[in-house]
Amino acid sequence: MEKVEKILVMARSSPFDKLLMVQCLKRKGHVVAVTGDGTNDAPALKEADIGLSMGIQGTEVAKESSDIVILDDNFASVATVLRWGRCVYNNIQKFIQFQLTVNVAALTINFVAAVSAGEVPLTAVQLLWVNLIMDTLGALALATEKPTKDLMEKRPVGRTEPLISNIMWRNLLAQALYQITILLTLQFRGKSILGISQWVNDTMIFNTFVLCQVFNEFNARKLEKKNVFEGIHKNKLFVGIIGITIVLQVVMVEFLKKFADTERLNWGQWGVCIGLAATSWPIGWLVKFLPVPEKPLFSYLSLKNLKCM
Repeated sequence: MEKVEKILVMARSSPFDKLLMVQCLKRKGHVVAVTGDGTNDAPALKEADIGLSMGIQGTEVAKESSDIVILDDNFASVATVLRWGRCVYNNIQKFIQFQLTVNVAALTINFVAAVSAGEVPLTAVQLLWVNLIMDTLGALALATEKPTKDLMEKRPVGRTEPLISNIMWRNLLAQALYQITILLTLQFRGKSILGISQWVNDTMIFNTFVLCQVFNEFNARKLEKKNVFEGIHKNKLFVGIIGITIVLQVVMVEFLKKFADTERLNWGQWGVCIGLAATSWPIGWLVKFLPVPEKPLFSYLSLKNLKCM
C-alpha cells in the first residue's frame, strides 16, 4: 500500500500483480483506468473504475470485462476518450451552475415579494415559460460544447469531489445575488424610478429576468476563464439557440399579452431591460478574479469539523 503510488513500471507481472495494484490504488482513493487485450488482463479490467480493451487484437474475455472497447487498437484513442469524458462532465457542471442560478434567483424573488408585499412578481405561467426555455434550450446550448485542449491540462477529478465545485458556487451566487438585487429593486421602487404603471413594471421584471438568463448563458460557457466568448463562433448551435430564445421572448412580451400577463414595452423600456441584463457580463468577468479555497465548501460544515470547534 505504501509503495503503490511510487511504482512507474511493472515488468513481467502476473494477473494477480495487476489486480493487486488496481485494488491498492482504489483503496488510496484514486480513480483507476486499465488497458488490456489478453485473457490474463480480465481481472484487472473488471476491477478498475474504467477498463479499456482493444477491439481488433483483444480477446472476447477482455472485451466483456472492460467498459470501453477501442475499435481501432490505437492507444492514442484513449486520449480522445478521456477528452470527451471530461467534456461531458464539464458540460454537466455548466448546466448545473446555469440552472441553479435561475432557480435560486426565482425562488428568492418570489419568496421575498410574497412575504413583504403579499404578491409575486413572476406568475405561474411566466415561471413555466422560464423553465421551458431554460431547461430545454439552455440544456441544448450548454451540453453541445465540444472538447477543448485545455481540458487535458486539468487535474483528474477525484471520486469524493463534489459535482458542484467552489468555483461554481462563486459564479452562481454572484449572478443570483445581482439578479435578486435588481429585480427586487424593480419590484419595490420600479414604478417611482421609471414612472411606469404596475402592469408595465411587472412585465419589465419578467423581461429582465429572462434576459438575465440569456446573458448569463454566455457566462456559464466558461467556469474559470474570463473570456466567455472564446470559441463561440465554432458552436453555431449555441448561437442559434440564443437567437431563438430572444425571438420567443419578444413574442411572449409583445404579442401574448393575455396568455403571459404582459404589457407591450417601448424601445426605452427594452433598453433598460437589456442594459440591466447585460451587466451580468462584467460582473461575471470581475468575480473570476476572486480566489476560491480548494477544500469543498460544505466540508467546513461537516460534523467532524463542528466537533473540533
